[in-house]
Amino acid sequence: MAAPSSMTAKTANVMLTIPEKKTVSLDLYRPLRNYIVYNYSEREAQNLEDDLQTLKQFRSDIERGPNESSLPARRDLLQNYYKALCAVESRFPISPDQDHINSVTFTWYDAFKNKLKAAQQNIYLEKAAVLFNLGSVHSQMGLGFDRSSVEGRRQGSHSFIAAAGAFAFLRDNVAMKASMGSSNTVDVSVECAGMLERLMLAQAQECVFENSIAKGNTPGVCAKISRQVGLFYEEALAALNVAPLNQHFDKAWLAHVQLKASLFYAEACYRYSLELHDKEEIAEEIARLKSGVNALSEARKTSPRGAPQQLLDAITKLEASSNLNLEKAIKENDRVYLMRVPPASSLSPLAAFSLVKPMQMNDILDASKEKMFSSLVPDNSAKALSRYTEMVDDVIRTQAEKLQQGSELARVRLREMDLPDSILALEGNLSLPVALKEDVEAVQICGGPAGLDAEMQQLRDLKRVNQELLVQTEELLQKEATEDTQFRTQFGTRWARPQSTTLTKNLQDRLNRFAANLKQAAESDVRIERSVRDHAALMSILDCRPIESALPTLARPILSLDATEDAIVGALKQSLRQLETLGAQRAGLEDMLKDMKRKDDILPKLMAFTGSQEDLFRKEIAKYDHLCEEISQNLEAQEQLLLQIQAQNDEFASVFNLEDYKASRERIYKQIEVAIMKYQEIKENINEGLKFYVTLQEAITNVKQQCSDFVMTRNMQCREMMEEVQRQISGLSFQDNKSSSGYTYPSVGHAHQPPRSNPQMPTETGHIPNPSRPHQAPTYQPPPQQPTMSGYSQTSPPYSSPQPPAPPPQQPTMSGYSQTSPPYSSPQPPAPPPQQPTMSGYSQTSPPYSSPQPPYHFPGQGQGQGQPYSHPQPYPQHQQQPPPSHEYGQPAYPGWRGPYYNAPPQQPGAMPQPPYTAPSPYPHPPPHQSGYYRQ
Repeated sequence: MAAPSSMTAKTANVMLTIPEKKTVSLDLYRPLRNYIVYNYSEREAQNLEDDLQTLKQFRSDIERGPNESSLPARRDLLQNYYKALCAVESRFPISPDQDHINSVTFTWYDAFKNKLKAAQQNIYLEKAAVLFNLGSVHSQMGLGFDRSSVEGRRQGSHSFIAAAGAFAFLRDNVAMKASMGSSNTVDVSVECAGMLERLMLAQAQECVFENSIAKGNTPGVCAKISRQVGLFYEEALAALNVAPLNQHFDKAWLAHVQLKASLFYAEACYRYSLELHDKEEIAEEIARLKSGVNALSEARKTSPRGAPQQLLDAITKLEASSNLNLEKAIKENDRVYLMRVPPASSLSPLAAFSLVKPMQMNDILDASKEKMFSSLVPDNSAKALSRYTEMVDDVIRTQAEKLQQGSELARVRLREMDLPDSILALEGNLSLPVALKEDVEAVQICGGPAGLDAEMQQLRDLKRVNQELLVQTEELLQKEATEDTQFRTQFGTRWARPQSTTLTKNLQDRLNRFAANLKQAAESDVRIERSVRDHAALMSILDCRPIESALPTLARPILSLDATEDAIVGALKQSLRQLETLGAQRAGLEDMLKDMKRKDDILPKLMAFTGSQEDLFRKEIAKYDHLCEEISQNLEAQEQLLLQIQAQNDEFASVFNLEDYKASRERIYKQIEVAIMKYQEIKENINEGLKFYVTLQEAITNVKQQCSDFVMTRNMQCREMMEEVQRQISGLSFQDNKSSSGYTYPSVGHAHQPPRSNPQMPTETGHIPNPSRPHQAPTYQPPPQQPTMSGYSQTSPPYSSPQPPAPPPQQPTMSGYSQTSPPYSSPQPPAPPPQQPTMSGYSQTSPPYSSPQPPYHFPGQGQGQGQPYSHPQPYPQHQQQPPPSHEYGQPAYPGWRGPYYNAPPQQPGAMPQPPYTAPSPYPHPPPHQSGYYRQ
C-alpha cells in the first residue's frame, strides 16, 4: 500500500480568518453625563466621572482598529468594552424615545462588504459588533501561530475554539436583538454567526487532525477525526448556499469551504481504507477509495474559481494516492480475494469523532461583577424591580416549602416502616444509631474494656510505690528513735534532750493517716477489680470491631413454600430506588428555582420598557410555571409510590419475621448502652484512683523529706551534745548544773564512730564516740523560767563566751513541732517569744540539707500553725526551695510514664486541677484530692 498522505503539510497555512468590522467616531461621554445630571444630580455625575472617562477611552480604542495594538491586547479591550456596554445597557436607555438618550447613534460597516453599514439608536448593534470583532481577533490569533509544530497547532486550535465561542454567544444572545433595528448588516445576523461558528470549529478540528497525523495515531482514529472536519465544513457550506449568505460572500470563500469539505471526506475514506486493508476487507476498501476519489473529482468540477493553489495541489496529491491504492486493491481482489465490491450507496456513513466544541463565553463576558456605574439605578426601575422581586420570592418560597414537606413526609413514612434499615440488615449492611456509634467509638479510642487491665495494673503499681515510701519514712523515724533511746540509756541524766517520740508525734499521726488512706484505697481497688470481673461479659461487646458485627442479622425464612422472597425483596428495593430518584429530582428542582431567580435580572427591560409594568411582570413570572408544574407532578408521584412501598413492606415483614428481628436488635442496642455506662463508671473510678495515688505519693514524699531533715538535725544535735558530755566528764566544763538549753544535741548518726583517745577521760567514757568537730565551749544564755528550743537561731553565734551558770529548765520543748498540726501542714517558722533563749548550735546560714518547699499547698497550711519542722527567719516564707532530689522523690516505679509523674515542680500554693471531684470517702484524704470511688 502507498504511504499515508502528506497533504496536511501542503495545507498547513490554508485557512480562513475573519476580518473585523469598522465603525465611525462616536462621543458617549457627553450624552451619558447629561443624562446623569438631568435624572440624578451634578454630584452623581462628578462621582461617576472616572467611569465615564473609562467608557470614553474604551470607545476611542475600538475606533482605532486592530493595527494599533497587539492581538491579545485587542482581545482584552473588546471583552472589557463588552462588559462596560452591559453596565450601560442596564442604566442608560438609549433609543429614539423622547425621555431616553436619543442623541446617540451607533454606526458599523459590514465586515465582508465594506460599503454596507448599519446605524441604530440602540445598544444591541454596538454589542453585536463588539462580539463579532472578538471572534475575528481570536481567528486572527489562531492563524498567527506556527502550525508547523505540535504546540503551534494546539494553540491555534484553542484560538479557533475561542472564536467559535464568541460567534456562538453572538448568535444566542445579541444577534436577534440587533437584527430588529431599523437597519442592519448580514455579518451580525443569526445565520452568519452560526456559519462562522461552524467554520471556526472546522479549522480547530483540522489542527487536531494534523496533530494526530504527527503523533502517528492509527488510521482508524485519523479517519474519524478527519470525517468530523469534513462535517464541520459541510455544515458551513450548507449555510453559505442559502439566503441570506448565498449572495453575501466572495466566491473564493465558497470555493475554499467546498474544497475543504470534499478534501477531508476523501481523506477520511483514504485513512479508513488503510485500516480495511489491514483487516483484508478488500471489497469495502475498494468502495471507500472510489467514493473518496469521486468526491474529489466532483469538487474539482463544481467548486467556484478562486481557491488557493496550495489547496488544489493537496487535492491532486490525495487523489493520486487514493488512485494508487485503489489500483493495487483491485488487482489483489481480482487475483486473490474475488470479492464483490458493494455500491457506494450501500455503504454506511463513516464514523466521526469530534474533539472540539465552542468555548463557553458566559464567564468571560459576565458583567455581573462589573463595578462601572454600579451606584446608578433609576428610582422607578428600583421600585418596580423590588415589587417583581417580591413576586418571585413568593413563588420560590411556596415551592420550596412544598419540596421540603414532601422530603420530610418521605423520611417519616420510611422511618415508620423501618426502611431502608431492614433491607440493609438483610444484606448484612448493619448500622448503629449515630449517637450510639459515636459513644462506642469514644470507648474504643480509649482502649475499650480490654484496656482496663493495664489501668488496673497501674493502680496496683502506684499503691505499691506509696506503701514502700510509707515504710521507708517510718523506718527513718524508728531508726532515729532507737538510737536516741540507746544514748539516753548510756548517758543517763546527762542526755538532757527531748525524746524522739515526743517530737515526732505529729509526723507519726500523719503517717498513720496515710496508712489508713492506703488501706481504704486498697479496699476500693478490690471493689473496682470485682466490678471489672463481674461486668467483663457485659462490656465485651464494646471490643467488637466493627461494632456492627455484634448486631443481629435479618435471616431468610428456613422454609419457603413458593420461593417468592427474592421477588418481594427485589420489588421493594426497586420502589425505594424510585423514591430516591424522586428525592434527587426535588433537589434538582429546588436548585433550578434558585438558579433561575439568581439569573432573573429584568432591570434592563424595566428601563427600556414603555408599556404596562404589570404586563411585563406577568410575562416574566410565567417563566417559573413549568418548574411549579414539575414540582406538583413529583409530589403526586411520591404519594403513589409511598402507598406502593407500604404494601410491599407489609408483605416483606410477614415473610421475613421482621418484628422478631426488631426486638432482637433493640436488645443489642440496650446492651451496648448499658455496657457503655458501666465502662464509663469503671473508667471514672480508675482515673480517680490514679489521681489519688499520685497525689498521696507527693504528700508522702514531702513528709519523708521532713522526716529526713528532722533526723539530720537530731544527728547534728547528738554530735554537739556528745562533745558537751565529754567536756563535763573530762572536767573541761565550767559548770556542772548548766542548762541543757544552751546546747545543740549531738548527732546519733555518728554514735558508732571509734572513740577519741583522751588520757584525762574516765574509763566509763570509753564508749563515747569521738566528735567530729573541734573542742569548743558552748554558748550560755540566762535561761527563762520555761525555756524553749528553736530549730535554728538567727542571732546566736555557734560558740559564744561562757555565761554564768543557770539552773536547768524543768523540761525544755522544741518549738519546731506542734501537737495540733494538721495531717499535711507545710513547715512554718514559729515566731520566737520575747526574751527567750535560743540555741546557738546553728548559725543564720542554711543547714547542710534544707527541706524543700512542698510542690503544692495542702489544706490546713497557713501562717502561725504548727509544723513538723521549721526553718528559721530570715528565709522568706514565700521563697521557693529547690525540688527534692531523687533520694526523696523517686519515680513511681520503673517504666512508669504516666501523666501524673515527672511533672515540673509547681509554685507553692499551686495545685493542678483534679480530673474528678467526687466526694471523698476517707476521713483524712490527701490535700486537694477528690473522693476515691463511690461507696
